[in-house]
Amino acid sequence: MLAGLQNVTFEFGARVIVEDATWHIQPGERIGLIGYNGTGKSTLLKLLVGEYQPSNGTVERSRGISIGYLHQDLLSFDTNDSILQVALGAFERVLQLEKEIEELGKELEKTGDEKTLHEYSDKLQELETIGGYNIHHKTEEILQGLGFANADLQRPYKEFSGGWRMRVLLAKMILQQPDLLLMDEPTNHLDLPSIEWLEKYLQHYQGSVVIVSHDKYFLNRMVTKIVEVYQQQLHIYTGNYEYFEKEKAIRIEMQQKAFENQQDYIRQNERLIERFRAKASKAAMAQSLIKKLDRLERIEDVALERPNIRINFRVDKTPGKVLCELTNVTKSFGDNIIIKNATAEIERGDKIALIGANGKGKSTLLRIIAGTEAIEGERKWGHNVDESFYAQHQLEALNINNTIIDEMKECGSQLTELELRSLLGCFLFSGDDADKKIKVLSGGEKARVALAKVIVSKANFLMLDEPTNHLDMHSCDLLIEALNKYEGTTILVSHDRYFVSKTANKIWEIVNQELKEFKGGYEEWVQWKERMAKAADAGNKKSEAKTKQAATEKPKTTEHKPALNVERNNNQEIQKRNTVIDKTVKKELQRVQKQFRQIEEQIAATTDKKAELEKMLASPETYSDKHKFLEIEAAFQKTADALVNLQNEYEKIFEKLIALEQ
Repeated sequence: MLAGLQNVTFEFGARVIVEDATWHIQPGERIGLIGYNGTGKSTLLKLLVGEYQPSNGTVERSRGISIGYLHQDLLSFDTNDSILQVALGAFERVLQLEKEIEELGKELEKTGDEKTLHEYSDKLQELETIGGYNIHHKTEEILQGLGFANADLQRPYKEFSGGWRMRVLLAKMILQQPDLLLMDEPTNHLDLPSIEWLEKYLQHYQGSVVIVSHDKYFLNRMVTKIVEVYQQQLHIYTGNYEYFEKEKAIRIEMQQKAFENQQDYIRQNERLIERFRAKASKAAMAQSLIKKLDRLERIEDVALERPNIRINFRVDKTPGKVLCELTNVTKSFGDNIIIKNATAEIERGDKIALIGANGKGKSTLLRIIAGTEAIEGERKWGHNVDESFYAQHQLEALNINNTIIDEMKECGSQLTELELRSLLGCFLFSGDDADKKIKVLSGGEKARVALAKVIVSKANFLMLDEPTNHLDMHSCDLLIEALNKYEGTTILVSHDRYFVSKTANKIWEIVNQELKEFKGGYEEWVQWKERMAKAADAGNKKSEAKTKQAATEKPKTTEHKPALNVERNNNQEIQKRNTVIDKTVKKELQRVQKQFRQIEEQIAATTDKKAELEKMLASPETYSDKHKFLEIEAAFQKTADALVNLQNEYEKIFEKLIALEQ
């Protein structure tokens, strides 16, 4: 065992975080620590590192264990050193040795002393033994993996934003290679490529890792054990997040049944007590039953932990077919061109996810669509569009002197105070929290208020920039459910792959200053990207092989001029034939490309038709009419079959296209 808790109870004042909790962390384990916001996940990490002491029980750590702890409070750290120097701080002993070697070298130049020479040699040997000559390369490699460009490495740490600073500290933590790595929401400030890099790195990490995260995709791919903080207890599940969800559902069902049975038992005994109390001959029996109930270990009601609240969007008016149109839009910041001559349309019913690496211009494009960013080109709203924009800068629009509930009332939603308080519960403001002043809230809490205001706005077009950043898993699930029921149009920026996969039917990506559109969900897009990468890799290998062959082949020469003439004539003939072949291939390629575009359009149209029929099937008007229901059901099945056939045909044409392009 590396570290753990043994019968630990921890309290904040009158509030119990965990009671009699036991948890042992073994070498090589990758653990996901989960629970609702405020249940004490970060507190448990602080107990493990010794920042907090338990009220009862013991925190155990193996002798000589090294623990790395990455948490959001580290952002208060500031320095003028370059980010490379900050990350190199992981190698304290190496840096110390380098300094000592430098001083000994200067002394040797002056004195040439033999003792100094031996000491100098020993230090060099130690430096080599601990891999000191490789630290710069390793540090640069990890910083680049986390999204930093070479040109950034010498820039001062203080010039970077909070998200980028956290990446530097994450790099430093990784380079230290502690026996136990504790990570509190490590993906919060990472873009998709960086998250994927971190996943690959941690999968091969030799030490143990404990991760607090609301990113279900990340947890599912990373962890082999889940520890859930629930009702002041630690519940341990051996498996990934997907396994945990299945097992938890079974456990919750069993707990609820046990709770209901116990409540029936309590009610029966309470009725007996009331009857026996009235009779002197039965008073002793009544007292016995009272004592029995007092000793009874009560089972918690599952529903008390987090009530089953729903988020509902309301739409006042229906917009036209096209909500927003971009024509030849160009945006740059100095020499940095974000997009160039981009043309795109957002249609009614679109659920667009704008994804990609940080710095590619996702948030900028969202502001362009919202009309808050100056551009070259044209941006045009459609008919009857009622938009609402959620981004970090919306926090500034909050009235700091209002309470949360007063701020919600000013939205003009016409919801009752009870309905508003229920909604705020979804965004982690329960009970008296709703009466807090805006000015006392943290940045994350303000962000949740701003998001709640967007929800009640009755807009038919939502623009959301990282809406899940400050939500727990339960709140994310509620938001996903609400967005799937939402009758309006959405475009969102998010690095949460699970959230994107559940809410988007189109993917937009900025590639080489161009806006690329993929008609399909996130998982389909990932598969398509993988196929394209494999095809490109195969093409590169083929090209390299041809180049290598051409370089190794020796040109055939002869001294006889007639032979040269014959060869020249033959070469001309081959060239003519090749030209004819090239033209044929080009013609076939154009035909297949046209076919490919047509089938893409057919798939998009069929997908829309299927979604429309699905919606009709769910309508009370449909399922109340048997004949209508059967008619629409038959049409739905026919459309679903057609979509499968189209997708099969798409695969065949795609393979043919790749072969021709090579």
